[in-house]
Amino acid sequence: METIKDLRLAVLIDADNVPYANVKGMFEEIAKYGTPTFKRIYADWTKPTVSGWKNVLLENAITPIQQYSYSSGKNSSDSAMIIDAMDILYTGKIDGFCIVSSDSDFTRLATRLREAGMKVIGIGEKKTLRPFISACDKFIYIEILKPKQNEAPPKEKAPDKPSKKSHASPAAVSNEPITKVDNELTKLVSDSITDLADENGWTFLADLGNMLLKKKPDFDPRNYGFEKMLPLIKSLNKFEIDVRETGKKNNKLVFVKNK
Repeated sequence: METIKDLRLAVLIDADNVPYANVKGMFEEIAKYGTPTFKRIYADWTKPTVSGWKNVLLENAITPIQQYSYSSGKNSSDSAMIIDAMDILYTGKIDGFCIVSSDSDFTRLATRLREAGMKVIGIGEKKTLRPFISACDKFIYIEILKPKQNEAPPKEKAPDKPSKKSHASPAAVSNEPITKVDNELTKLVSDSITDLADENGWTFLADLGNMLLKKKPDFDPRNYGFEKMLPLIKSLNKFEIDVRETGKKNNKLVFVKNK
């Protein structure tokens, strides 16, 4: 997947609509795409429902923004986040936004920021509705950022039963998948290879990953239980793989082709 490590990012967090359990993992993920220059979190901090966030604000240097609820049952953070996002946009000091929320009410904000030339990364739970996901350049599910679970038992059981993914490296599989590998995924990959293929039918793996992300902003091998793209492609058993040497140590080019 293409990453741009020098992007200056504004990270805006809706504390009412995302869990606080893995803030460290969230910011480690954001660091793959850029440097957070703004880190703000929005909530009515007088409410006990967001008390869990208070313990991680100082540790991660996140600035809390107080937004009182003017009526019951309404998330008052939305308008404050949107106003701040537009103010930050017009400062001209950032390259992109990371909107951390599972609330589809931010769909129009994400669309507007992209219209202004900003990169928009969304982070939210699997329950996030499709409109908000589609409005982002990339959307990451919080569930795949959780620490790996039960790593030791699989190593003990490995000799007893052959793995269907024996071709993958030990680091190929991460947490339990949150999305099933199905015919829809296979078709998406196959169609994308066809779109990009050269005269011999081969497609560079990195280009394929970027194309999949354009078609499906929430595409991520980790959603299917794989750390990397190549093991996921291998597991589908529908594609040929060609690893080509470049003459440089530990530098190989991977190409894929429809069978």
